[in-house]
This record gives sequence, structure tokens and C-alpha cells, in this order.
Amino acid sequence: MTRYLLPLGIFVVLVAFLAIGLNLNPREVPSPLVGKPAPAFELPQLHRPEAKFSPKNMQGKVWLLNVWASWCVSCRQEHPILVELAKSGIVPIYGLNYKDQRADALKWLQQFGDPYALSIVDVEGRVGIDYGVYGVPETYVIDKAGVIRYKQIGPVTQDALEKTILPLVAELNK
Repeated sequence: MTRYLLPLGIFVVLVAFLAIGLNLNPREVPSPLVGKPAPAFELPQLHRPEAKFSPKNMQGKVWLLNVWASWCVSCRQEHPILVELAKSGIVPIYGLNYKDQRADALKWLQQFGDPYALSIVDVEGRVGIDYGVYGVPETYVIDKAGVIRYKQIGPVTQDALEKTILPLVAELNK
């Protein structure tokens, strides 16, 4: 009888871990960058490749950095929400075009609308690595001091925008 207790105990522990794991939200991956300065970079702009953009250009402003690509299916899902947010003028949105072809990105923005104050090009994905991008789309809220305050993994939804991102932007703009 006691020889069955050890396997039974191991089985119960595994079932407990499985139950806990199934109740976790995979979109809530903690980012080690939240609360830390946004990684520095200088990249060419999508529309004007001769011009560069750096996060230090945004010192003193609260802004969003949205990582997107023309090949990204989920980016199409969030795009109308970003277009409406851009029209509201509540917070500037800057795009980080990730591992994409310039011509494809320009065509995509022309077709679906351009919510970005400007987009920058990360062809090799090095800046994405510095920001800890798991996949596109991802969106970062960056404060006036250049510190990342929030990271949205996956598409920005209306719910996430209204309940998390916009209240945070309002608080940071005080």
C-alpha cells in the first residue's frame, strides 16, 4: 500500500502545477524593462530614410512605441484602434517597423492608414531585441523621463486601451 503513496503524491503535485499553469494569462509576461529607462537607439525613419529618430528626441513627453510589421496578422487587428487613438491626439504614437521591407511597410500604411507620428525601421530586429520583443505587435508606454512604464504584449484592444493605457498616460501627463 505504501509503495503507491509516492507515485500518487507526485501525480497530485503535477496536477496542481498543471491547474495553476492553465489559469495563467500568457499575455501577462512580466517585462524586466518596465520601470527602467527605454533602451537607446538611433534608426532611420520609414518615410524619410535620411532622417534619424532616437528616444531622446521624446524627452519631456509621454509617448507610445508600437512595434509592428506589414507581415503581422495581429497588427491588422489592432490597427483601427491605433488609427482612432492617433486621431484623438491624446498621446503620440511612434512606430517601430520590425524586420520588414520598407516598400511593404509603406504600402501597408497607405492601405490601412498611418496612425504614427513617424515610423522607424528596424530591419535586422536589433532594437526589438533590446526592448525584449517577444513578437509583434507590442506596445510600450514611455514617460517624460524616458522610462518604460507599461508593455502590452499582443494587439492593443479597446479594453486594454480604456482600462490600462489611457489612464496610465493621463497619470503620467500630470
